Amino acid sequence: MTASKDHNQNETNMQSSDGGAENPPEDSTFVVGKIPVVSDFFRALVLLSRVPVFRINDFRPALIARSVWCWPLVGLFLAGIALIPAQLAAYLTESAVVFAIVAVLALVLLTGAMHEDGLADCADGFGGGLDRARKLEIMRDSRIGTYGVVALVLCLGLRIALLVRAADAGQAVMLLLVMAVASRGVMPVLMTVLSPARDNGLGKNAGQPKWRHVMLGVAIAIAIVWLLSGPVVMASVVVAAMLATALMGGIARWQIGGQTGDVLGATQMVAELFVAIGFVATMGNI
Repeated sequence: MTASKDHNQNETNMQSSDGGAENPPEDSTFVVGKIPVVSDFFRALVLLSRVPVFRINDFRPALIARSVWCWPLVGLFLAGIALIPAQLAAYLTESAVVFAIVAVLALVLLTGAMHEDGLADCADGFGGGLDRARKLEIMRDSRIGTYGVVALVLCLGLRIALLVRAADAGQAVMLLLVMAVASRGVMPVLMTVLSPARDNGLGKNAGQPKWRHVMLGVAIAIAIVWLLSGPVVMASVVVAAMLATALMGGIARWQIGGQTGDVLGATQMVAELFVAIGFVATMGNI
């Protein structure tokens, strides 16, 4: 059983000859506060999904790092697309289980399973390697092992179960949006607080974001969750996302001494689960 190591079709594009530029020229797109909003969003969309985007071909680390502020918006966009087939399936079958399965499947297809791949690689590497070098070697292996299979099955099953539980209370749509937004809001935090564990790969090529861009993304994520679910659920979601990020950051530092693209993907998956549990625990306050 194998899993693709091409986390995103544009990882190769990020390794440009001028990748070390610290002050990239601003794009000639809609600019707010010196941030080119449109190009940053589409660059983030290309990085985090399989959605085809044209005329975005510059993936220098400084540009990728700047785009992290809109990663929660990409999550909102992807979840919104996933809701279309999920709602149609739920309408035709009147089944919460079918809704949850189709919603998860749609997100997997939209992202190319890049986050699931990261989770499986981390499970295999952290669980099967005896030292740092061996762990990183296993994480680069395109084959998936027992730890990875178990992690994926448990993660997918729990995501579906939590969506079904939310559907019973009429909150499945809101939960899907909140999961997608909050989990992508915390990924840049690890990119900033942890150094890359490798000298190459997605974790290195994505650059190190500036705190102002990271915190802008966190603020956007919190604002969206607040608007969707109210202050009580928002507080629960924020705490859950923080716990997930701290947990994954601590494990990654202990196991391999830093972050990689796999670690970021696994963090997104774990954060989704933590956020969903926090949401379900407090959704009676919506």
